[in-house]
Amino acid sequence: MWQKYLVNALKFLVFLGVGLGILYLLYTNQNAAYQEYCAQEGIAAEDCSLLQKVIEDFRQANYWWILAVLTAFTISNVSRAIRWKMLIKPLGYQPKLINAFLTTCLGYFANLGLPRIGEVVRGGTLARYENIRIEKVMGTIVVDRVVDVLSIIILTSVAFLIEFDTLWAFAQTYVSFGSLVILGIAGALFLGLLFALRKPILATSFGQKILELAKGFWQGIQTISKLENPALFILHSVNIWFMYFLMTYLCFFAFAPTAHLSPLAGLVVFVFGAWGIVIPSPGGMGTYHFLAQTALTMYGVSGSDGFSWANIAFFSIQLGCNVSIGILALILLPIINRNYNPQPIHGVSDETATA
Repeated sequence: MWQKYLVNALKFLVFLGVGLGILYLLYTNQNAAYQEYCAQEGIAAEDCSLLQKVIEDFRQANYWWILAVLTAFTISNVSRAIRWKMLIKPLGYQPKLINAFLTTCLGYFANLGLPRIGEVVRGGTLARYENIRIEKVMGTIVVDRVVDVLSIIILTSVAFLIEFDTLWAFAQTYVSFGSLVILGIAGALFLGLLFALRKPILATSFGQKILELAKGFWQGIQTISKLENPALFILHSVNIWFMYFLMTYLCFFAFAPTAHLSPLAGLVVFVFGAWGIVIPSPGGMGTYHFLAQTALTMYGVSGSDGFSWANIAFFSIQLGCNVSIGILALILLPIINRNYNPQPIHGVSDETATA
């Protein structure tokens, strides 16, 4: 048993170290650039601290806009809870909305400790309080995440199509095309090698796992058509990601150097930041900051201001929602479900649900 805890502790330290390491490198680079700016402006070195600037920017942020950001995030979680209930209902169960909502928030809270563990915590907690077999609940979470993957890919494609000129101009300035060509050739050769060796690879246990994962991905997509109300499911999916975008755009208004940015800039910063959260680190720490700040640079926001904005957006959401509501979920779930005795939906047997 202790080996399992040790492995989890090591994973936590590794992911936390990666996140903090990226954040530290980002801070170091931006602090050097900020020192150069201060020297050019004739500001004394002792009065030029990036850390102090970030603290001051936090103090001067408009917290009414931060409250609007947290409201949008909460609305997205309500839609996610409703969407999750829709996935569970065909299995023969009708969980309470408050349970689906609070366990979703608890999952985000857990992700701050160990990336991706939140899905297990979310599924296991709901299974416990709703008396559903955990493997069934975890199956619905797989579908939930399949839809999220498709959503972020679609939004990324839309952002690149709409803002192609801006992204291309940025790439021409900061990206080495020789490196891109080498990377592209290497990628093509690697894919070609994989294709040539596909049969022996698929014959291995690892290959079978990849094949099963791909099948599960496809089955997850097909599941949507079997829902009671697919249109409502899609509507909630759109709302989840619209609220995510809105969180980024509304947060622009909380910080003076970004208040002038357009919704299109918000879309690009949102997409970059979303991929930063996808990369395994606690809540996207470090990776979110780097990519969000990089995107802000395309729209004329200085590195130091971009660093401040990324911190305001990241920590406001993590502390304002994920930590606060996560702790609240830990307290409320046992109270709400004290005398709760969930029953399967009448007329839907466990065998039917399994099929």
